Amino acid sequence: MSNETFLIPIRQNNDLSDIALNELRMDLDEHPLHQRAYAELAYLPGNSRKYSLNSVKTIDSPLRNKKILFLGSSVTFGFGALGESFVDYLWKKDGIAAIKDAEDGTTLVDQDASYHGDSYVARFKENLKTPIDMLVLQLSTNDARTNQKLGEISQNDHFDVKTIIGAMEYIISQALTTWHCPILIYTNPYFESDLYNHMVKATHQLAKKWNIKVLDLYNDPNFKDQPALYMADEIHPTRAGYLEKWLLVFENKLTEILTKK
Repeated sequence: MSNETFLIPIRQNNDLSDIALNELRMDLDEHPLHQRAYAELAYLPGNSRKYSLNSVKTIDSPLRNKKILFLGSSVTFGFGALGESFVDYLWKKDGIAAIKDAEDGTTLVDQDASYHGDSYVARFKENLKTPIDMLVLQLSTNDARTNQKLGEISQNDHFDVKTIIGAMEYIISQALTTWHCPILIYTNPYFESDLYNHMVKATHQLAKKWNIKVLDLYNDPNFKDQPALYMADEIHPTRAGYLEKWLLVFENKLTEILTKK
């Protein structure tokens, strides 16, 4: 089945936004086998039309027109939510000028996943010429899933981007040098992974070194053992999860950072 034909019933039954439709088109061009996954995800109660981006009303928000780069993988993309993640809800409700640079299956570590140049590091470099007000970086679960090398915090500002910590430090350093902007790293909610646990701990150490912020959902009890309505699997939220759980947390954190005197 062609991607266009496949997407017709999902668009109609789930009230898929034009933004998500375009994102799913691009994702399916790169990952044709995702058709089956999206077909199953469309039937989840947490992805019903009542949680559609189209149903969200715009408010008068202090975040309006803030230009924020969201760099991540499938959780930032919204894989479990038919392409509508917290980034899209922030755009619709709060009027942020979002740059959503998210690719399924990619890693912080500078290696190719689906095509040349799809790592966080490579995609980050492509954004360096674009002025922004803030960078939001996802602590990728894919690095833990594929058992990448954790690495160590640099003592001389030489960063090994073939390691998780080295890639993060490179991105943080370049962002601060180029944009002099606030940086927020967010983690996934808790899931079973010793490596991801170490990644979260390293993130807090990096936050102290570089004076940046962390949104730690991994250790937040409100995001542990969530109802099935909110999670498509142990990694990926549904639209209901993003809308009813994630959105307010991100609104509060971004507002706190960007309106701080």
